[in-house]
Amino acid sequence: MLHLRSFIFNLLWYINLPLQMIVQSPFYFFLKHENAVKVPKRWAYSSHWLHRVIVGTHVEILGKENLPEGGYLVAAKHQSTWDFYSIYAELKDSSFVLKSELMKIPFFGWYVAKLDHIPIRRADRSQALRAMTKEAKIQIAGNRQILIFPEGTRRAPGADPAYRFGITRLYLELNCPVVPVALNSGQFWPRRGFLRYPGTIRLSFLKPIQPGLSAEEFAQELEQRIEEECDRLYVLGSQDEVPPPPSEAVSVRIAAYKAKHG
Repeated sequence: MLHLRSFIFNLLWYINLPLQMIVQSPFYFFLKHENAVKVPKRWAYSSHWLHRVIVGTHVEILGKENLPEGGYLVAAKHQSTWDFYSIYAELKDSSFVLKSELMKIPFFGWYVAKLDHIPIRRADRSQALRAMTKEAKIQIAGNRQILIFPEGTRRAPGADPAYRFGITRLYLELNCPVVPVALNSGQFWPRRGFLRYPGTIRLSFLKPIQPGLSAEEFAQELEQRIEEECDRLYVLGSQDEVPPPPSEAVSVRIAAYKAKHG
């Protein structure tokens, strides 16, 4: 049954995105920015609905009271495809960093261009970082939220953290708050897996890290906050009526968290 539910969900999820783009294209590109941002959010909520009805996967959002007003950086753990659209849906007016190659995809690239997201070319990392920083300054000044995944790519739940310098560079250059984000989505939607598991995906917005820290202090604070909160979410998930499938890496993290916090 799990395989069948996963197949149906995957099929409808992949149909849902281009279908909504095609249906909404006649009017989407004529909308003002504040109305256009609502369109991908509606797609995100419809994806959550499919996830819940077909697979039995619920969503719990924690810590929205920690989101400040105005422009700021959002530094999120990245475990699953689920992350980028689910976090986007909870922010007021966010702009996310993505590979420039994605801009060439019909409809998707056009939708991204309409909302002024930040494409980067990864071939030249130093140039990409400079371009990203320049564009992010403009977006922050416009009271938008910049969503970035500090590890650069999806990581399996419980894997050793691999945070890159890019988020630290932005923190130092932009002089604005950074909201850390923890989640456990990879336990239910694995990064390289077909199966989708029932249970509760939790997304947690943590208190902002304010400007003023050194590069080393910020990097350490960001990683510590995100990783510890992810561990707490793993513990919560293990106690649910419908827990996610166990993994050795997550089990080790859960044991370490319980030993530390009792």
